[in-house]
Amino acid sequence: MKTLVLVFHPGLTTSRANQLLTEEMEKQENVTIHRVYEVYPDEQLDVGAEQRLLENHDRIVLQFPFYWYSTPPLLKKWEDAVLSYGWAFGSKGNRLHGKDLLIAVTTGAAEENYSPEGNFKYTVSELLRPLQATSNLIGTRYLKPYVLYGVNQLSDEQLAQSAKNYVVYALNPELETLPIR
Repeated sequence: MKTLVLVFHPGLTTSRANQLLTEEMEKQENVTIHRVYEVYPDEQLDVGAEQRLLENHDRIVLQFPFYWYSTPPLLKKWEDAVLSYGWAFGSKGNRLHGKDLLIAVTTGAAEENYSPEGNFKYTVSELLRPLQATSNLIGTRYLKPYVLYGVNQLSDEQLAQSAKNYVVYALNPELETLPIR
């Protein structure tokens, strides 16, 4: 299985968590790391190049820090440009059908905040629902997201172990698919 990890972090070199997750994943075979903010500092996407990357991989991982309960802005721009009608969806848009889509997200807040009883009142899975709807539209298998909670509170040792856990999770060929609702 060839895996593409698209890292959407505007300050990756200063990030404790996403930088470590990326570095650990980069050590693996059959994994392509694509640091989207570094490749496109001017945010001018090469749509054809992005589509070719997606076509050449079996599993697509969108890795990012949670920004206001959503994605960083370049990821939204990337979706709008790359996942185009006639290519990713529509009557002839089937280029991603059957591929896996995994969302890998880091949060600054602890897990207990992401519940109906918590500070934010919603789970991370609920807040990621637009990405699940996108997966449904483009015909990918939406895998159960990987969420690393409370990265600001993790020790270096905990973070290092979390990076190893992320690799094991993301590269597991038997990941659970979330049902279409």
